Amino acid sequence: MAASSILFIFIWSFFESSPMVLSPKDESQVGALYVHVPFCSHKCEYCAFYSELLKPDVVEGYVSALCKELAMVSSMVRPRTLFFGGGTPSILSLAQWERILNTIHGFGWGEIAEWTVECNPSTVSRKKANLLKQGGVNRISMGIQSMEDELLQKLGRIHSREQVFRSYDILREAGFENINLDLMFGIPGQTPAQWRRSLREIIGLGPEHLSAYEVIYEDDTPLFRQLKAGEFDVDEDAIEEMYEALLEESALHGFVQYEVANFAKENRKDSSDRVPSHACQHNINYWQCGDYYGVGPAASEWVAGMRIQHVANTEIYSQQVGQGQRGLSSSEAVHRSTCLGEAAAFSMRMNAGIDFAAFQGRFGMHPKSLWESQMNQMVDQGWALWETTCFRPTPQGLRFADAIGVEFVHLEG
Repeated sequence: MAASSILFIFIWSFFESSPMVLSPKDESQVGALYVHVPFCSHKCEYCAFYSELLKPDVVEGYVSALCKELAMVSSMVRPRTLFFGGGTPSILSLAQWERILNTIHGFGWGEIAEWTVECNPSTVSRKKANLLKQGGVNRISMGIQSMEDELLQKLGRIHSREQVFRSYDILREAGFENINLDLMFGIPGQTPAQWRRSLREIIGLGPEHLSAYEVIYEDDTPLFRQLKAGEFDVDEDAIEEMYEALLEESALHGFVQYEVANFAKENRKDSSDRVPSHACQHNINYWQCGDYYGVGPAASEWVAGMRIQHVANTEIYSQQVGQGQRGLSSSEAVHRSTCLGEAAAFSMRMNAGIDFAAFQGRFGMHPKSLWESQMNQMVDQGWALWETTCFRPTPQGLRFADAIGVEFVHLEG
């Protein structure tokens, strides 16, 4: 969730909700499940997501509550994708993971097509990697951020570049054939040369997927306070150079950009699909505004036109689940116009864009009838293209995906 949550923070703040609900055909067919593991051994300087330092008694209470909440939703979800995000899910002990895995296998969900666990290089061991692989996990997302030890320290990361190599080898030896590596650019003090060097080293490892995010200065983070205090400046020209290097190096080594910050390998021959074979299916469901359940403190979910949020406090969450509740803090029914806007805005984060047939099948109208003037303006700016079956962003448009997304809030007629 760490990565995918960023996608919602910016755009949702522009949408107004009111009680007109779109319902799926069958809630029991919800095929995506997110699990939030809030624990870290250290809070990174840039992180605005809900997490807390590891406390053994709190973790044990959380694992018990998580298994109970999973049981509560088990009849309403049959996951095709399951994503453990955080926090640092790999920080959980072998015994705790065994308990969670046994709980999940007890639901009779069968094989899960894409099961991702986020890992920190400092918390990957051979025993843990083997346990996850044998337990059905088939995709790992490892947060690297940089291959420069100096920059890792600046970000508050607890791993070193040497641990990246060690952990990657351990994951491959355990049998993982689908690995994503997270990177960050625009780190204070980072030079374009450092960024390109990190890119080449990471790509040289041979992952199937890359996620590369520009540093975001979120309120109430140490990095934001340092920026406001004048301890460093943001060099927009250098950041733009790093983004161009990202596009160049990823394409050179066979990665396909399918979303603003996501690149994946395509292993199929003669594929006309704009979504590459190793794209993250769980995140694609978010960008397509598909239904998903969420469990764990601070987790969100979107089901049957309802947006639901869990309480962002692990101890309160555990107490509430222990009392037979799900630990929820809020829920809202979402207006149909908001659903339209979100579906269009998030689709434009992907190079596949807005599929006309899918949009009309879902909402009963063509997006051109709602946003024709805005869409034509995007084309005039060089941000988007009209095609026979879709309206999609150009490479330049992907760089301005947030600005494009805001335009779809304004409905015509």
